[in-house]
Amino acid sequence: MSTGFSSSSSRFADYFVICGLDTESGLEPDELSALCQYIQATKFRDVARGQLAGAEEGENFEQSPLRRTFKSKVLAHYPDNVEWNPFDQDAVGMLCMPKGLSFRTQTDIRGPQFHSFIITREDGSRTYGFALTFFEEVTSKQICSAMQTLYHMHNAEQYDILHTPPTPRSPEDTRSTPHQLLAAPSLSRLQRFNSYDISRDTLYVSKCICLITPMGFAHACRRVLEQLHQAVTSPQPPPLPLESYVYNVLYEVPLPPAGRSLKFSGVYGPVVCQRPSTAELPLFDFPLQEVFELLGVENVLQLFTCALLEIQILLYSQYYQRLMTVAESITALMFPFQWQHVYVPILPASLLHFLDAPVPYLMGLHSNGQDDRTKLELPQEANLCFVDIDNHFIELPEDLPQFPNKLEFIQEISEVLLAFGISSEANPQCSDGQSKLRGFRSGDMASDKRNGNLAGSPLNSYLLRENQTIARLQALVKRTGVSLEKLDVKEDTSTNKDSKVHCDEEELKKHQLNIHVREVFANRFTQMFSDYEVFVIQPSQDKEAWFSNRDQMQNFDKASFLSDQPEPYLPFLSRFLETQMFASFIDSKILCHDDEDKEHTLRVFDSRVDKIRMLNVRTPTLRTSMYQKCTNIDEAEKAIEMRLYKIDHTALHPHLLDMKIGQGRYEPGFFPHLQSDVLSSGPTSNKWAKRSAPAQWRRKDRQKQHTEHLYLDNDQREKYIQEARNLGTTLRQPKLSDLSPSVIAQTNWKFVEGLLKECRNKTKRMLVEKMGREAVELGHGEVSITGVEENTLIASLCDLLERIWSHGLQVKQGKSALWSHLLHYQESKEKRDATPAGLSPPGIIHDTERRKSDAGCAMPPLKVSLIQDMRHIQNISEIKTDVGKARAWVRLSMEKKLLSRHLKQLLSDHELTKKLYKRYAFLRCDDEKEQFLYHLLSFNAVDYFCFTNVFTTIMIPYHVVIIPSKKLGGSMFTANPWVCVSGELAETGVLQVPKNTLEITFECQNLGKLTTVQMGHDNSGLYAKWLVECVMVRNGITGHTYKFPCGRWLGKGVDDGSLERILVGELATNTTETEDRMCRTPPMQQSPGMMRRFVTISPNSKPKLNTGQIQEGVGEAINGIVKHFHKPEKERGSLTLLLCGEYGLVWALEQVFQHGFKSPRLFKNVFIWDFLEKAQVYFESTEQSQMTQDENWQMRVRHFCHFMRAINSTPRNIGKDGKFQMLVCLGARDHLLHHWIALLAECPITAQMYEDMALLKDHSLVNSLIRVLQTLQEFNITLEASLVKGIGI
Repeated sequence: MSTGFSSSSSRFADYFVICGLDTESGLEPDELSALCQYIQATKFRDVARGQLAGAEEGENFEQSPLRRTFKSKVLAHYPDNVEWNPFDQDAVGMLCMPKGLSFRTQTDIRGPQFHSFIITREDGSRTYGFALTFFEEVTSKQICSAMQTLYHMHNAEQYDILHTPPTPRSPEDTRSTPHQLLAAPSLSRLQRFNSYDISRDTLYVSKCICLITPMGFAHACRRVLEQLHQAVTSPQPPPLPLESYVYNVLYEVPLPPAGRSLKFSGVYGPVVCQRPSTAELPLFDFPLQEVFELLGVENVLQLFTCALLEIQILLYSQYYQRLMTVAESITALMFPFQWQHVYVPILPASLLHFLDAPVPYLMGLHSNGQDDRTKLELPQEANLCFVDIDNHFIELPEDLPQFPNKLEFIQEISEVLLAFGISSEANPQCSDGQSKLRGFRSGDMASDKRNGNLAGSPLNSYLLRENQTIARLQALVKRTGVSLEKLDVKEDTSTNKDSKVHCDEEELKKHQLNIHVREVFANRFTQMFSDYEVFVIQPSQDKEAWFSNRDQMQNFDKASFLSDQPEPYLPFLSRFLETQMFASFIDSKILCHDDEDKEHTLRVFDSRVDKIRMLNVRTPTLRTSMYQKCTNIDEAEKAIEMRLYKIDHTALHPHLLDMKIGQGRYEPGFFPHLQSDVLSSGPTSNKWAKRSAPAQWRRKDRQKQHTEHLYLDNDQREKYIQEARNLGTTLRQPKLSDLSPSVIAQTNWKFVEGLLKECRNKTKRMLVEKMGREAVELGHGEVSITGVEENTLIASLCDLLERIWSHGLQVKQGKSALWSHLLHYQESKEKRDATPAGLSPPGIIHDTERRKSDAGCAMPPLKVSLIQDMRHIQNISEIKTDVGKARAWVRLSMEKKLLSRHLKQLLSDHELTKKLYKRYAFLRCDDEKEQFLYHLLSFNAVDYFCFTNVFTTIMIPYHVVIIPSKKLGGSMFTANPWVCVSGELAETGVLQVPKNTLEITFECQNLGKLTTVQMGHDNSGLYAKWLVECVMVRNGITGHTYKFPCGRWLGKGVDDGSLERILVGELATNTTETEDRMCRTPPMQQSPGMMRRFVTISPNSKPKLNTGQIQEGVGEAINGIVKHFHKPEKERGSLTLLLCGEYGLVWALEQVFQHGFKSPRLFKNVFIWDFLEKAQVYFESTEQSQMTQDENWQMRVRHFCHFMRAINSTPRNIGKDGKFQMLVCLGARDHLLHHWIALLAECPITAQMYEDMALLKDHSLVNSLIRVLQTLQEFNITLEASLVKGIGI
């Protein structure tokens, strides 16, 4: 590709092509596209029967012959080949006439139609095509008689159908008006429109002339083609033979250099094109006005958001040019980002199976203008944005995040449109009969006069008075201080200058509107990413090593970038940073160190970002969500006007060629085969280049080839980026060729490999993120994950699963392929289970396998059941759609660590999978399927709460079991117990528990992760003393079981006299191995909190810890809290557990106070609280006696006594240890613990109640303890409500 460089970069057009009917080969049915249409038509009829008729009916004889598709051929192309852009006959043929040949009679002749297309090669480089299709009379007798014969056959068949009783097989015409069952009266109408009589009718067939060009100068190419067509159809022959004009465009018209304009001659008038300089936005020559008129600003912005998030996009219209205009506009507005996936703005009929592609795509589908959206069968809609262009309507995927500052953005765009007299809402007028487009001047649409703005203020037109939205916007514009009269002046000046402008007024206006809108869009990204460079992670190793490990490397510090963004931006940005286009953009940034290397878009973007930085000089406005409007429109507009007012270069005029006498003549009305000998090669010495253009043209073209939309990847760097970025998209582009089954199979195989690779990368990325710090220490990339980001990753996993499940579907049902498969499974399972014998015994169906849980027999484990999990989702009334249900089911399965297992079970029903999927589908490739399930299995290594944390308002059943001690059974227990369960989201309030069963099931709104259980009893009856071992609570949907250890008495006169306790729980692990291991662990270590609990059973068995162990315990507890606060907020566990749980802060300080504590007689227990109360009495008395102590000391004493009094006066019966726990928690919250330790160590009561070797009497140990406790100063500790209930401090 690099060899023919100088010539390639300097020619306006590479090929001139003629397509149409090849009279040699006659009428060949276009089987593939006919078959696609036929299948589409029969799908609706045969879904019920679940069968498709044989392919031999591909020609679909039910269609009238004039409506059938026939193969078009490339009849000629000049020159034969150019080395820098090899001619792709299949692709050009398909895209020039995407539906093949069409025939008409004189009753139904149409004007010429213009459309453009793009050919994207597998490496991502692009070539543009511009085609003009018109009808020509068929002169071949054979073709006419062949058509007549087809009609005789067709009419005979129609006659049979009409005279037999109706069957479900109605002749449905997918091309013309759908005549369901033809009634007799309609027969005559049918014959008039759809008939052909060789003696009476003239037959016309479509033909197409086309230019293939390296750059998208749509307007110029359209003028060249229209003038060539006019030359053939006008009564007067053109001044020179057609060959002269074609030769001129191919060989004598160069591409304008960057930043210059060029004028050359068409057959009847001059043609002007201009190319932006390297400092401007890339070339874009399609009318944005049309896109906004067709869809409205709101819809365009939604479509734009979908494209940025790489959601599958399907455009739908009966006009090829509209498909192309919308696709090119959306991708152009993305600057500086580039669409990285399958891009086929016009999908030929024979490639319809490509909609099955399980990759992001942007494709355009031609509608026949008859069928409505409901008739369209799409393989997957779970993550599809469907745009019905002609009906101004757009269907969006669920939970699409809002583009940042959406409302202000819409307002800014609307103001720009308004200044050009365009409504910001979709304008149905632009589709009425297509009168405007029939005239074939898209410029007309921009013509101010046609919009009724003839005089006065541009806003007083009839159209605007009629439209309320405009009225509102008008008021808005006035408020923002834009003077509407000024706008009018601007228009007048442009008309005065008209004499000097070298293109028509509409064309100038199109350029002005385009640049206005594009600058507004580009400005959004420069504002949002104004300091993106700070977060780019430069590779530490050399380029080669970087490339080989590309998919494992993080190239952008996403977490830090997001933490800097305003909250409302996060849902959009966290998803956008995960896209391929963003990753490619950052890759190209890493690869270009100096400005010379940078590709065009990056250079332009960086220079704009620098400008903003200079303006803002890191002022705080960068960080806020303050909306900053675009300010550089004027200079961009001036540059364009300069080029159009003063043409920089003029190409050679067409001239007579060296042709033989008699050559170059042709019949009027027929576009001839041109003389290939004169068109096959250009001038031998390239004189024109020297004559018409300064040498500097070719000077830097070598480096600039990349610049505007050429994307020719002759650069090593580009190749690298492509390879590096081929992660999830092994297939960039469909090969446009005649598709044999083997090609289709190969394509699908690429999809399967791509899906598997994407699955591997996604699971790895999610695990790395989830494991957070440990993963970083192991060298796996960056730290931390926010809740938003976790949701983004899970949503993209759901999307991947949907794409896998919709690959190779036989018949699509519902919007979610995964949910549809699950429903089929559920149905067949329920049929099988409804055997007369009732439920089959457990153990026979592997579905009923139970999971073990370390709750032992106290709480029978939940059955592992895929169907049960589906029923849970089906019972959630908040989830309305299939896509939503599938996502919820995936989240639930991930939280239960059953995703891989459930999907394995779903796919183990081979009969069902065979019934639903074609042979080539991913789910029927056994090896890949196994690997895929294996990747998903790795999610079991981490705990996700992606269901509990997202569905916060749903009702969930909880099951609570209180387990009394087996040693001192609670069989005689007479009081009435109660519990209150608290979680991160809510708490239940007091629930009475029946004393005979000691278990209770209740339903309440999702509590979130459970943190504490308060339990107690009412002290009624004869025996109100109760020793409780633990409380178990299980979430009935997610199956999470929490264990809340207790090991204490509740009752007056026993233990510490407490009637209620606050228990802190932890998630019980449910794997079998841990259970086995736990059985071998001595209970002492398993539950360290037991240490304080043995005191009351037998004081002698109290374990003694030495001072070293106690210090270590305190250090560990404090360390846990410090670590907790250093984690990102979403990653933190339960603080309550760190304070009151096993080995928590309360336990550690309890050890401190118990060390060397004098225990009096054998059977009377003295508690730490007793010591604290005595200390309180002492302090209060010293305060009264006004002993001289410094202010600080008095302050501490006052605090201590205040807290002690408040806790003692609480109405709750929490017992002495419960009160100690409360004091420690409040002291930690208010940063007073270290003061209190210092007070107590000095207090005389300590001397009385502690041995000499006690830790509290050792000054150096007390000082180190105080220092450790001081580290809590910097943290803002918030206590859970259940810990401090009833305390008003």
